[in-house]
Amino acid sequence: MSERTTARGVPVDGGLPGWRRAVGGGAFALFWGWLVVRWIHDWFIVPNPAGDRTPFVPVGPFDAANEVLLSLADSLGVLGVPFDWLAGVFAFAAGAIPSLPALAQGAWLTVVLTVVSIALGFVLAVPLSVARVYGGLGLRWVALSFTELIRGTPLLAQLFVLYYGTNLTVFIRNVPGVGMGMVPDQAVWVAIIGFTINSAAYQAEYIRSALTSVHSGQLTAARAIGLGKVEGIRYVVLPQALRYAIPGWSNELIYLIKYSSLATFITVGELFNQTESIANDTYRYTELFVTAGLFYLALVLSASLVMNSVEDWTAIPGIGQSGER
Repeated sequence: MSERTTARGVPVDGGLPGWRRAVGGGAFALFWGWLVVRWIHDWFIVPNPAGDRTPFVPVGPFDAANEVLLSLADSLGVLGVPFDWLAGVFAFAAGAIPSLPALAQGAWLTVVLTVVSIALGFVLAVPLSVARVYGGLGLRWVALSFTELIRGTPLLAQLFVLYYGTNLTVFIRNVPGVGMGMVPDQAVWVAIIGFTINSAAYQAEYIRSALTSVHSGQLTAARAIGLGKVEGIRYVVLPQALRYAIPGWSNELIYLIKYSSLATFITVGELFNQTESIANDTYRYTELFVTAGLFYLALVLSASLVMNSVEDWTAIPGIGQSGER
């Protein structure tokens, strides 16, 4: 069976062997299937505000397997080293499984912080980038000042200023519904605001670079057929530029997934915060942080797959194929 290709013959799947695609697809389906089921179970089927949730997989069999393998390794001496390593795998699983429900809840906040922030950041980034390229001197100076200020200061410092140095938390706390039911508390909203502002600055640079890559004759042609400057930018230049900004968005999405861990410093219970809290209580630092690392890796690879699909979907045959940008 021949491989499905783009208009220029580039394999849509990147040319990966079928078994690797099957294994990768199965792993992602298993991860996201478990994660979604876990969320539904904890929110709607057996809701428990105290956070005391039972894992789907019992720990007992893993502990038992660990003990059997350790006993076998001791009896075999040097020949038992592989069994000792295998026992370590079961011991790792036994230490990590009880934390999975809490980590799933932390992963939900990580996803929310990432998706909402990059979407709102895009709304701010488009006018900022257009102002940098096509605005007057005043607008260019304002847009440049904003992007350089945000990109030139640490994200953690920005979060600290918003959370501890302003009255933003007090204002959000007094908004009706905040912190009740499915609505996050004020710390989450402050984190979203901080990540949105930070992401907007970086996205504005990606889009600005993409705008400058569109030939200036495109806007001239738009004006020649009767479109105004703003209409020409909106309907002719931006649609072309945004396609070329997708690789930059992919990087920004991945950065936000990882940088969301900084929200733990303003008391947001995202993935890293949950991991650190459980590790401090159980002293199972290796098992917990390795498991959290696997969560982040799965989220990052999922984001990459989504953005690759978006890039292939938006590519125009003959100009700007995803593999040729």
